[in-house]
Amino acid sequence: MSYEQYNSDNNVYEMKSSSHQTDIERSDVSFDKKIPSPDTYSISSQNDYIVESSEETKLNFFNRLAVSLNAETKGIEPVMEDEKEDGESIVSASSMWFSVNMVIAAYALGGLGPMIYKLNFGTSVLVIVFFNILGAMSIAFFSIFGSQLGLRQMVLSRYLLGNVTSRIFAIINVIACVGWGIVNTVVSAQLLNMVNQGGPNLPLWAGCLVIVGCTVAVTFFGYNLIHTYEKYSWIPNFAVFLVIIARLKMSGNFSTGEWTSGPTTAGSVLSFGSAVYGFATGYTTYASDYTVYMPKNVNKFKVFFSVSAGLLLPLFFCMILGAASAMGAVNDPTWNEYYQKNSMGGLTYAILVPNSLHGFGEFCCVLLAMSTIANNIPNMYSIALSMQAIYAPFAKVPRVIWTMCGNASVLAIGIPACYYFDSFMENFMNSIGYYLAIYSAIAVTEHFVFRKGFKGYNVEDYDNWDKLPIGIAGTSALIVGAFGVALGMDQTYWVGEIGRLIGENGGDIGFELGASWSFIVFILVRPLEIKYFGR
Repeated sequence: MSYEQYNSDNNVYEMKSSSHQTDIERSDVSFDKKIPSPDTYSISSQNDYIVESSEETKLNFFNRLAVSLNAETKGIEPVMEDEKEDGESIVSASSMWFSVNMVIAAYALGGLGPMIYKLNFGTSVLVIVFFNILGAMSIAFFSIFGSQLGLRQMVLSRYLLGNVTSRIFAIINVIACVGWGIVNTVVSAQLLNMVNQGGPNLPLWAGCLVIVGCTVAVTFFGYNLIHTYEKYSWIPNFAVFLVIIARLKMSGNFSTGEWTSGPTTAGSVLSFGSAVYGFATGYTTYASDYTVYMPKNVNKFKVFFSVSAGLLLPLFFCMILGAASAMGAVNDPTWNEYYQKNSMGGLTYAILVPNSLHGFGEFCCVLLAMSTIANNIPNMYSIALSMQAIYAPFAKVPRVIWTMCGNASVLAIGIPACYYFDSFMENFMNSIGYYLAIYSAIAVTEHFVFRKGFKGYNVEDYDNWDKLPIGIAGTSALIVGAFGVALGMDQTYWVGEIGRLIGENGGDIGFELGASWSFIVFILVRPLEIKYFGR
C-alpha cells in the first residue's frame, strides 16, 4: 500500500495502492468520523476487502486467517471486472474439468454397461459417447455466464429460475455436494483398504480421513489453488490408466461381446444412458463458479468449446476404458469375483496387482484412489457458495467455514457409509442427478426465450427481491418435472409406471420426462408471471 487517507468530507476511510482502486474506496462505508485501527480490515489475494466494525461477528477471524494464508475470501457477491485476474482463462477453464473427470469415478461408471446392464462393448461405447455429449453441453453453456456476468451459479439461478426456486435448487445442490463427496470418498477408501492384503492395510475410516483431509487442503484456499491443482492432477491418473490398458491387453480377457437388439436392449441402453448423463452433467449447478474470474471480453465460443473438450475427452477415455475392463470381468471368473466383492475398485485391483505388477500395481491403486480428490474439490468448494445463496444470513458466514463444514459432513457420514450403507448412497446419488435435467430445461428456456441473451440481466439486482423473478413459474415447472421423473425412473428401489413399460425389464427415461415436462410448464406459466408481477 502506498498511503492511507481519511476523507473527512465523506466520512470514508480510503486505502490506495499504486496499482488499482480498492473495494473499500469504491464503497461508502461510514465509521462515524473515526479512523479505524489497522486490524479492522483485511486484504485477500482476490482483491476482496473485508471491512469490519465492532458490531461484526467474530466469524471474520476465519476470513483474516484465510487472508493471511493467501486464500480466497470472496463469497456469492458478483465479481467485478477489475477483480478478474484469471490470465490463463481458456487453459484453466479446460484443464479444470479435464482433471475432475480423469478419475476412478468416471472409469467405474463406464463399467456399468457390461456388468449391470449386460450391454456389449460396442453398444456401451455408443451410449457413452452420445449421453456424455448431451450431459456436458449444459456445463459448457453455463460456464459462459461466469465470465459474462461474474455471478456464481446459484446466484445466477435467481435470474433463470426465480428467487424462490433458485433457493430450493441451492438446498438440493448442498445435498448433492455432500452425497457425491460421500460416494467418491467411500469408493476410494475401499480401494485403499485393498492395498497390501497380506499385511497391515489402511482401515476404511482412515482412508476416508485421508481423502477428506487432502480435499480440505485444496478447497480451503479457493479459486486459484483449485485451478492450479486441477491443471496438473490428471497426469498421474492418466499414466495409471495407460498401465491398465497394457495389463488388459496382456491378459487376453477383453472381447467386444455379441451385439443384441430388441426391447430389453433398448431399456438397458436408456438406463445406462441415464446414468452416464447424470454423471456428465453433474457439475451443471457449479459451472459458472469456475469462470467468474475470467475477463468479460473472452470469446464465448472459446469458453464453450474449451470446457466441452475438457469435459468430454476424459469422460470418453475413462468410461470407455471402464467398459473394456468390465468386458474382461465378464470373460474371466477371477476378475468377476473381485468385481462382485469390491465393485470396480476390486476389478481395478485384479487387473493391476496379481500375477505381475505386485508392489507397483498397488502403488497404481493408491494413485487412482487419490484421484478422487480432484473429483471432490468442485463439490466442496461449491457447497459453500450454495449455502450462502440459500438464505441471506448464511452469506455472512465466511466461505471457508462452509467449506470446512461440508468436508466434515462428508467425513461424518462417509465413515459409517463404508461399513453399512454404501450401496444405498450410490443408488440415492444416481437418482438425485435427475434434478439437473429439470434445472437445465428451465434455465435455458428463461435465457433464450424471456431474457433474449445476456442483455437481459442486471447484475446489481442479484440480491434484490423486488427486482428478481419470484419463481412461481420455476417452482411449478420443478414440481411437474419431478412427477415426470418419478414416472420415468427405473431404479432398484423405484420403477415408474412409464419406465416399466419400456422393454421386458423396464428402462429409465426419468431425465427425459423431467426435462420435457418442466419445459412445457415453464414456457406456459412464465408469461403469466411476467404479466401479473412484471418480473
